[in-house]
Amino acid sequence: MEKLLAINKLSVDFTLRESTLRAVNKVSLSLDRGERLGIVGESGAGKSVLGFSIINLISKPGRIAEGSVIFQGEEISAYSYEQMRRVRGDRISMIFQDPMMTLNPVLTIGEQMRESLKAHMEVSTAQANEICLEKLRKVYIPSPEKRLEQYPHEFSGGMRQRIIIAISLLTNPAMIIADEPTTALDVTIQAEIMELLLELCETEQMGLILITHDLAVVSQVTQRIAVMYAGTIVELGRTEDIITHPQHPYTIGLLGALPQRAGSSGRLNQIPGVMPGLARIPRGCPFKNRCSLAAEICATKPHLRKSSSGSEAACHMVGTEQSTAA
Repeated sequence: MEKLLAINKLSVDFTLRESTLRAVNKVSLSLDRGERLGIVGESGAGKSVLGFSIINLISKPGRIAEGSVIFQGEEISAYSYEQMRRVRGDRISMIFQDPMMTLNPVLTIGEQMRESLKAHMEVSTAQANEICLEKLRKVYIPSPEKRLEQYPHEFSGGMRQRIIIAISLLTNPAMIIADEPTTALDVTIQAEIMELLLELCETEQMGLILITHDLAVVSQVTQRIAVMYAGTIVELGRTEDIITHPQHPYTIGLLGALPQRAGSSGRLNQIPGVMPGLARIPRGCPFKNRCSLAAEICATKPHLRKSSSGSEAACHMVGTEQSTAA
């Protein structure tokens, strides 16, 4: 069966005056219709750049250097600017981190929703209003008729994020990319937004790519997880396999740093060191300078290979020492 989305060896470069920096390095992923995929990692891992590159929102000096993005059988990475405008917000929608940065403060919610809808569909104002109201009801916005006439500052953070989700649903997209959609929200509202996205994926059969640094969040929503580090995927597999039996030392470190795993001491576990900058990514395994299992072989680049747990891990040491660390 044809994949909804197929990313093949995608690389994204940022060309500066003195050097070229690679933010995403030969990433390959796929997504089925209705499937939920989480992309996780620390800040600087390349998660958001990968999400933006899917819909070709990489600004100069960034560019897709190699590879392809195939969506519904079409290679959209080769599309022109005008062709991509017909895809973005129509067949693929994106939910950004901060709703206040996404919504225009001087336009009412109704004006923004109708403008977004009319950019992709030929509808009258009355028809547009009906569609807007339907989507607001779908994300459980109370009194939607009244809400259409209000401005973004009149809503709470959770309500603004629901409106962003409603806007992303206007054209019944086949896929949504959600980039840290709960970062600016408190824990209770985060859970509500995640439950809403899960419900919409199940009822509307939409594919979802959830970009986040929080493994606890993706474990509740996604079916598969891709763990990114320094622009590459270091582990990929079913959510259950990765959460219960992580294989890559970086994944093990991320899970060990979760607050609920602090133990009786109450101290959080930490991964030593920091994510390397794009100009300082080491040769071979990008994680080797922070890894307690690093050996001479780690000077050569590892590739994703099947582990005993069922996931794929890009680690020369998989199946050796870290099987006990997991």
